[in-house]
Amino acid sequence: MEPVNTIEGRAIPFGRKNVDTDVIIPAHWLKTITREGLGRGAFEAIRKDPDNLFDSAEFKRSPILIAGDNFGCGSSREHAAWALLDMGVRAVIAPSFSDIFAGNAFKNGILAVALPQEAIDRLMVVAQTDPVHIDLETQTVTTPFQDRFSFEIDPFRKHCLTQGLDEVGLTMARGDAIAAYEAKVLADRPFLTHGTT
Repeated sequence: MEPVNTIEGRAIPFGRKNVDTDVIIPAHWLKTITREGLGRGAFEAIRKDPDNLFDSAEFKRSPILIAGDNFGCGSSREHAAWALLDMGVRAVIAPSFSDIFAGNAFKNGILAVALPQEAIDRLMVVAQTDPVHIDLETQTVTTPFQDRFSFEIDPFRKHCLTQGLDEVGLTMARGDAIAAYEAKVLADRPFLTHGTT
């Protein structure tokens, strides 16, 4: 997982409320055995409109998505986070998120930033013409117009995101402790190795 420290660029001013995971990635895309290519199916129903934001020249591959309340509700499909990553989104800013989506986003290196509706409204205006900047270290979202919005994040999630640690990475970081434990167990209980050599 790539570390997340700062994310800057054009933000897609989507703003829609109650966007469920079936809207983010429809069920017929879940048959794949790889994460690659899911971005093509992201927001498929919305992208059927030729004037959609996601495929417009100014917002295509934007690293930030601005959404409405209750983003990511519905099923628990991790494919929603994978699809967003594959289309280039590294952060979603919304008033609130489904708990399951927020967890899946975090585990896949997507920063979910919860801000009040007034901040979302302002960012929606700025995103029409200018970039948005997110700094995870200072936990702020800023604009070129001196707007500054602070957000909260769980310290453990912040640590994992800034260090680029997913669950495998967290386990691998404890490699020495795991090896020492395994060696101690085998020394204390040599019968466990019987028949394994």
